Amino acid sequence: MLLNGRNAVVYGGGGSIGGAAARAFAREGARVFLAGRNPEPLEAVAEQIRDAGGLVETAVLDALNQHAVNEHADDVAASAGSVDISLNVIQHGDVQGTPMSAMYLEDYLRPVSTAVQTTFITAQAAARHMMEQKSGVILAFGGSGTQEPGQYLGGLITAFEAIEAMRRQLAVELGPHGIRVVTLRSGGIPESLPPGMEGGKEIAEAIREATMLKRAATLEDVGNAAVFAASDMASSVTAATINISAGALIDW
Repeated sequence: MLLNGRNAVVYGGGGSIGGAAARAFAREGARVFLAGRNPEPLEAVAEQIRDAGGLVETAVLDALNQHAVNEHADDVAASAGSVDISLNVIQHGDVQGTPMSAMYLEDYLRPVSTAVQTTFITAQAAARHMMEQKSGVILAFGGSGTQEPGQYLGGLITAFEAIEAMRRQLAVELGPHGIRVVTLRSGGIPESLPPGMEGGKEIAEAIREATMLKRAATLEDVGNAAVFAASDMASSVTAATINISAGALIDW
């Protein structure tokens, strides 16, 4: 097992992306700590992990609440012995489908502010323990990407760019302590679209058509990439992105 004995904290662990990563972490031997604001989706993912024989705990908290995040990280480190993996995939509250020329300022800024605050808070909480251990992996999800005409993504890409800037700086500062910082970069995961979402089929098809492989990344792909990035197989990978866009996003 690639993550045997590791402890992984997943903020937004009840969502589709967080759940996929959490299930993959547990499959590879990690003890998973799911955190989020709503208990029902957290427990649903936790039950899936338990049914598969994995180790999991849940905690209801707001990843924008610095005190709550710090307290939870301290509890994980105290009870499990370490904080080895930290992944933040909470929702940022972005508004899509509205041109910037017609968008309210607060709608544009909300995902940017949320992304910066929660990334700072959760990365800092993990880093405090990882620096003592001289090891650990902080994972981000998203990454910046190209935009096609006709796409109205609001502050989403700006939020992704902000996370990427933070990822680079965190890697510089934490590298000497043995801590790696990596982004999983996706061009969109159709399986993560809410069921019954208006225009969902069209969005999913657009995601697939934008890829070179003519297939979009799946939630299983997300989990596998997260496991690789967090494992010793990627021990020399930091200050970098892992591109799982199926060719929708080109690395130059």
